[in-house]
Amino acid sequence: MGLTDAQVSLLNAKGLGFLAVELEQQNTDTDAMWLIVMAVLVFFMQTGFAMLCAGLVRAKNTKNILLKNVLDACVGALGFWSVGYALAYGAEGGGNAFIGNTYFFLTNFEENETYHSWLFQFAFAATAATIVSGAVAERTKMAAYLCYSFFLTAFVYPVIVHWVWSSAGWLSAFNAAPLLGTGLMDFAGCGVVHMVGGISAGCGAYVCGPRLGRYDAEGNVIDIPGHSSTLQALGTFILWVGWYGFNPGSTLAVTGGLGAVAGKCAVTTTLSAAAGAVGCLIIYKATSHAFDLGQTLNGVLAGLVSITAGCSLVEPWAAVIIGLIGSIVYTSLSEVVKRKLKVDDVVDAFAVHCGCGMWGLIAASLFATKENHMAAYGVTDAPYGAFYAPTGQGHQMFVCALVGIAVIWAWVAGLMFPFFVIMMKIGWLRSPPEEEEAGMDISKHGGSAYPDYVVTSTVPVKSRGAIAGGL
Repeated sequence: MGLTDAQVSLLNAKGLGFLAVELEQQNTDTDAMWLIVMAVLVFFMQTGFAMLCAGLVRAKNTKNILLKNVLDACVGALGFWSVGYALAYGAEGGGNAFIGNTYFFLTNFEENETYHSWLFQFAFAATAATIVSGAVAERTKMAAYLCYSFFLTAFVYPVIVHWVWSSAGWLSAFNAAPLLGTGLMDFAGCGVVHMVGGISAGCGAYVCGPRLGRYDAEGNVIDIPGHSSTLQALGTFILWVGWYGFNPGSTLAVTGGLGAVAGKCAVTTTLSAAAGAVGCLIIYKATSHAFDLGQTLNGVLAGLVSITAGCSLVEPWAAVIIGLIGSIVYTSLSEVVKRKLKVDDVVDAFAVHCGCGMWGLIAASLFATKENHMAAYGVTDAPYGAFYAPTGQGHQMFVCALVGIAVIWAWVAGLMFPFFVIMMKIGWLRSPPEEEEAGMDISKHGGSAYPDYVVTSTVPVKSRGAIAGGL
């Protein structure tokens, strides 16, 4: 906790003003180190996504999906450095409610911002981008994917960040005059990160079309299992660890009482993940009569996404309920997407990230307590969540959540759906059938990720040299 003005004045009067300066600098350095460590944890989630996606695809596409995950981070870094951060947090002249307007290529950056802040926000941008990789796996070209990663991190995602997290944003809880007196309660990114990535994933998977052999002639789902449950489990555990940077790290500091807020975030994150996993285990045992590892792991992710908006706002018991309901949201939406809509989302990215992201925003507006809101957001007269508010009050948070869901859908789908359609029309999105049959590793990456792996393909060996060209 920093010194009060009275304490600083007393030290100055006794000739000890330098102690106040030293303490302030120590707090600043502590907060900077906290944010750097949290940024590294969030960036480590890229490893989790890579392992999870690799486990869920067939062995013949392992190199391809791993390279796309690497390039998400690389292209995302360049996009966020050159344009994205400026559009998200640039606030020259006080900024405007829609979009940022300065710090392009980090020019004039050090006058008002810090590099550790950029690093933390970049790690979030990379997370939003990499959500899509698994949804469109095993049948997409590299060119479209590179374009997508840059477009999302440089423009689509940053605008949502500005709306919700910039102090100038029209939907921001940090605005001096927030919408309905509250703004959107999205502490760590249910809407900003997960809905953006999930909607983009859904658009990409729909436009790209299903993998060859995913549906039979009658439209029934044919299971295409991934090649490694081990990698899937490893990826999920790494993502869980990374979430302790994602949610507690969103305090952005650890001094001044925020350490206690970060601690509560860690607890609610843990409980929601656990409840989501148990919920999915029970649901799939009841419906398929098997203890399904893959669905239990997705239950962990469903719980983690569901608590992201309200991790600092809700009590531990509410986190358990949020995670359990998140498992129901995920399983229901997953079935609708693959069986009713016939969309082949390889890793269930839309159901996990968009579905549970929407639920997370609603849950935060329902279960937020006044005391938690005051501690997390530093406000003195915090509104209640709907379940705690006196009769006739508490609707503000809920309405803001609905508004947030609607505008995020409109912005992301309105941009990403046409983007993927254009990529499809010009031939940059979908790989040719012979490449898909042979596997991306053989056709595009110089051979299998597993030297002893034998490719089973309908493509004659003599044709494989011919399919190595193109985008």
